[in-house]
Amino acid sequence: MTPGTGAVRVVHGAAATLTCAGLAWTLWAGLEQPGYALAFGALIVVGELARWGAGPGEREPAPIGAAGALAYALLGECAGRDTSHGVLQVVAVVVAAALVGAVLHVARGRGPALDHVARRVLTVGFAAVCFQPLYNSGELERRLGQGPYYALFLLVLLLLTALCDAVLAAAMLRARTGFPYGPLLRDELRAILGIGSAVCATGAVMALAVAVAGLWALPVFCVPLLLTQLSFRRYAAVRTTYRQTIASLARATEIAGYTRPGHARRVASLSTAVGRELGLTGGDLTVLEYAALMHDIGQFSLVDPVPDGATTLLPVPEQRRIALLGGAVVRQTGVPSAVAVAVVVERQADPYREQPLPARIVRAVNAYDDLTGGSGRSAGGALGALERLRLGTGQDYQPEVVESLARVLARGGLAPAPPG
Repeated sequence: MTPGTGAVRVVHGAAATLTCAGLAWTLWAGLEQPGYALAFGALIVVGELARWGAGPGEREPAPIGAAGALAYALLGECAGRDTSHGVLQVVAVVVAAALVGAVLHVARGRGPALDHVARRVLTVGFAAVCFQPLYNSGELERRLGQGPYYALFLLVLLLLTALCDAVLAAAMLRARTGFPYGPLLRDELRAILGIGSAVCATGAVMALAVAVAGLWALPVFCVPLLLTQLSFRRYAAVRTTYRQTIASLARATEIAGYTRPGHARRVASLSTAVGRELGLTGGDLTVLEYAALMHDIGQFSLVDPVPDGATTLLPVPEQRRIALLGGAVVRQTGVPSAVAVAVVVERQADPYREQPLPARIVRAVNAYDDLTGGSGRSAGGALGALERLRLGTGQDYQPEVVESLARVLARGGLAPAPPG
């Protein structure tokens, strides 16, 4: 059973409860100022239709929809007229619009993830709870007026909302993966500086602009965020191209018969999991993944392939020669962080006390995959491989890396991943 699923159920349950309350209240009492609700709902629908599949570095696949939802939660006036919608109507409009915008994606089999929907409901609800009661009661205007203090209040509220979203996202990842919470939270907070900051800023600016200029401000202030979204999509496409290039280089050793099918992919996947277990985040994880994919590229220097590509069984001088040649190849690829990746590849055969942490991880995981044969082995074979790694912790493998590998394998089962 996936660890921590109880925490995920709590988040999903809270989002479902808030959604049901919002929809039920709105159906019972009717829409307040339906024109405003329709305008913001249409904006959210457009944002959902323009979503793209969220990858590892893309925390917000529908930024225009998120900004529109946040703007509606922070809306106090429209063209100088006070609004009267409350927290529950905000939730109802956001959920209804998101569902309408997701219909086309669901029909194509690419609907939004349930975790993402739950986070959207809870974060928008949080912003609305912090703003709407204060504004509708007049307390906010009496205490802060409409000057700089009001803008400062919105800024603080945006920061708290972003922090709420990061905490929820990290908690759900922790529950689903079992990785340490601290590094996951740092990853989410770092993501706020990217598209997250653009979403928050656009949401606040739209709310302030609509208060002065009316609903015509909505399409005008969506344009910068739309351009930002397009830029992120191009950046994601470039990153995907780089990774495909690296994966192709990694598969070259398999096609040439130097390594077993799927070896590089298995080592990269398991190394990344161990890196997260040890607290690596962001760019360090990317370097680790790239190095793990290309760690055997130096085997092209061999006249005769190593049986099953198991370099762990070679003499240490031969391992170091292959590693150095592999590093030289990596430096010529031109991929991002090529120098850092090359250092990891070059140092993987050194004594672990002289290696950077990513090289220690790649070495231990590569040895594990070599010793288990990559597939078709029983849990006893995996346990035997771990025991051999533990016996080598005096010189070859860092004890903390081996134990982290054991914890990762225990969560996913001790049988090795299938090849290919």
